[in-house]
Amino acid sequence: MNLKALLEPVGTFAWWRSMFAIVLGCLIMAAGYSYFVSPYNIVPGGVYGMGIVLHNVFPSIQVGTFGYMIDVPLLASAIIVFGRQFGGRTLFAACLTPGLINLLSWIAFPNQEALEALDPKHLFGGVIDLSNDLMLASLLGAVLIGLGVGLVLRNQATTGGTDIIAMYLQKFAKMKFSTGILLADSCVVLSGLLVIGFGVGSGADREAVEGGSWLLSFYSLITIYVSSRVLAYVIDGASYDKLLFIISENHHAELRDFIIEDMDRSGTYIKGKGMYTDQDREMIFVVVSRKEVHLVQNKVREIDPKAFMVVTDAYETFGEGFKQFPDKDTIQAVG
Repeated sequence: MNLKALLEPVGTFAWWRSMFAIVLGCLIMAAGYSYFVSPYNIVPGGVYGMGIVLHNVFPSIQVGTFGYMIDVPLLASAIIVFGRQFGGRTLFAACLTPGLINLLSWIAFPNQEALEALDPKHLFGGVIDLSNDLMLASLLGAVLIGLGVGLVLRNQATTGGTDIIAMYLQKFAKMKFSTGILLADSCVVLSGLLVIGFGVGSGADREAVEGGSWLLSFYSLITIYVSSRVLAYVIDGASYDKLLFIISENHHAELRDFIIEDMDRSGTYIKGKGMYTDQDREMIFVVVSRKEVHLVQNKVREIDPKAFMVVTDAYETFGEGFKQFPDKDTIQAVG
């Protein structure tokens, strides 16, 4: 590949839009860690979750710095496996995020001592201290982390760490991306239970978690689950299509006209045979959006009150009128 071909995408609006989304995603995720996760010793898995664990052992080293330390070998392998272009975006996001975490933490805490302790009482002067409401802290952190990671992944990059491990599991084990993250992050949570939950490290002695450090592991699991759901929402969207199977005795023509002309959809006739009557019959198979289900139900009831209709979820639908088929290396929350 020559230099001109390599630099050509940089001049396009799509490239700049994609890079802006990656930067925004990294910033949102960094805010989640710096303001709602790290100060409360919640360990939501990932490289930065491990960074929180290690920070409790080595408080002079910040969480983001540990991110740099752990990500280097993982990034090197990702560049080899997923290609130079993907590796370049991953390298950019993974190098940006730890720096943003350190920067946002430095802004939020008044001095070096408070920065090393990551005590929420000193977080912006205690304005957003959620020491007495760890559930709210874990939920806010989870939403920000899931949203940030989702924005990065939608633009064919990753923040490194267990994201890369999850990509390996999706690529080679055909596992859902969100499930892969859940599996990898659970191992990090266990390390947090050992280090923080059993009193090893400076952060475990803070008043905010005194007498209940081991309970932080449950908040960590909640954070992982919520962030994985937000991640799947951002990548795949919230609107699932619906599969409709309609059986009508003598009104197929009317139903066909309604589906094709009024709804501007198409469908398929599936030949079948009634088990009780042993008579041949045709079943209409059609995919509609969630909002259109109620419209079809009313119309079927109007045309043939004795019709039989089954409605089920279609998690993803590809083809004309729906989503385009994904590229070979596109990251998806479902495998």
